[in-house]
Amino acid sequence: MKLLLITSLLLTLCLYAPLYAVKQASGNSAAAVTVTAVDTVKSLSDCYNELNTLIRDGRIPREEAALELKRLLGEIHQQYYLRGGKDYPRSAWVFPLAGYDSSAIDNGRRHGYSAKGYDFFSGNRHGGHPSFDIFIRDRNQDMLDDRSGRAVEVLSMTGGIVVAVEKNWEYGSRLRGGNYIWVYDPATEKLLYYAHNNQLLVNPGDMVKPGDRMATVGRSGFNAAKRRSPTHLHLTVLRVIGGRPRPLDIYEWLRMARTLDTTS
Repeated sequence: MKLLLITSLLLTLCLYAPLYAVKQASGNSAAAVTVTAVDTVKSLSDCYNELNTLIRDGRIPREEAALELKRLLGEIHQQYYLRGGKDYPRSAWVFPLAGYDSSAIDNGRRHGYSAKGYDFFSGNRHGGHPSFDIFIRDRNQDMLDDRSGRAVEVLSMTGGIVVAVEKNWEYGSRLRGGNYIWVYDPATEKLLYYAHNNQLLVNPGDMVKPGDRMATVGRSGFNAAKRRSPTHLHLTVLRVIGGRPRPLDIYEWLRMARTLDTTS
């Protein structure tokens, strides 16, 4: 019980400290407000990253987690627009792998998508597969495209703010997502999860638009690192309703997304 109270207190302080800083700075100068607003987005995203890790590792009760998630995303939503964030229509969305299109998606039953048994608040132990695996041409599993010999870039599908990342996955870890990125799109109130990456190019607080480079495709993650697993990007999209992320089947949107060839 004591641990839960401490966790709750830390999250509350994490939430309100950056907002207090903005209020304090707002009376000084326009420049101070601008700089602090940027710092606020970074601070809020760092808070969300901490919350996400607690959820991932099963170290916070789901009701408390849902409340904090709703509060944090509400603040991040506001700050996104204060920093000049834009709403991007679905027609502007970009397929998340440079040089690839929807033909690279798993062609199995429902293209690998199965929301049954999924619960965001179960973290690393969640069931189901409310996701799409997008495979690259990599027969020798060196994480390079067989045709170009180069790394394949992971692109932001939508606009939004990077709210959580994992950059320190190590082989043997049971973390299923490996090196991952979570992006929150305030325009549509969606969370987008890009997993199994190699090198990450973004950090919490970074604002992205459709087509921005965020990572390179890798083989990180408990199952993705195994020899039997083809090299792929794992993409999940969740709609946030009342602080509770719900799975969303976006296969048709992926089919219609613009394709970019920006392989590094």
